[in-house]
Amino acid sequence: MSNPSLGTALITGASSGIGEVYADRLAKRGYDLILVARNVERLTALATRLSTETGRKVETISAELGNAADRKVVEARLRDDAAITLFVNNAGVILGGGPLAQANVDELETMLDINVTALTRLAAAAAAGFAQRKRGIIVNLSSLLALLDTPQTAAYGATKAYVLSFTHSLDLELAPQGVQVQAVLPGYTRTPMIGNGAGIPDEQIMEVEDLVDAALAGMDNKELVTIPAQHGDSDYARVVEARTKLLSGLVANRPASRYGVTSIAA
Repeated sequence: MSNPSLGTALITGASSGIGEVYADRLAKRGYDLILVARNVERLTALATRLSTETGRKVETISAELGNAADRKVVEARLRDDAAITLFVNNAGVILGGGPLAQANVDELETMLDINVTALTRLAAAAAAGFAQRKRGIIVNLSSLLALLDTPQTAAYGATKAYVLSFTHSLDLELAPQGVQVQAVLPGYTRTPMIGNGAGIPDEQIMEVEDLVDAALAGMDNKELVTIPAQHGDSDYARVVEARTKLLSGLVANRPASRYGVTSIAA
């Protein structure tokens, strides 16, 4: 006997790694699922397994989120399907690595299309539907690289910094309308994206099941930002507090005296 339905969760990048484990955990919690990814074979196999094991309704959408036409199909579903109560904005890629001056800029553009443009458009569609219905949860997958300077992966790290900043601002818009928002910041996670983790010490690689379980615990606790490896729950709060304090002194009608500018406002 399956649990009563909690609504439907739509998960992008659902055919492997973090998205696949989210699908497993959410189905077992009582969500029906809409699984979105490119790999039809893997999606179908996952949908069949989860439906059999949990009794939940599981639908699949084969979509390349870097493709505008495919993306619009998912956008419409997020915006118009009143059964959807949770959106896991998980799909992302790492492309064009190495020094930026030597990067394949076409690959970088593809990565930006998926990590930034698709993520933003899908979140906007979900936000429109959830705000109208005064309920829903949007989970955006960022990365610890959002907090770091990242030579060799400068563009990828910047896409994840975008996701973190975007989520902070989106929360200010949607919380008053009853919509919960969460950013999840994984570190190294044992997924196909990092392969076998060559060169990374085992003690720095989190198992994907542990990562998702921690992220869901953070969601249950209504955390805006969940960093699964963070032991002190006030550590990131201090970062936000320091940033807010810094910003309070950065708005003025004249340049700082150290720049030696003779201001026309003097």
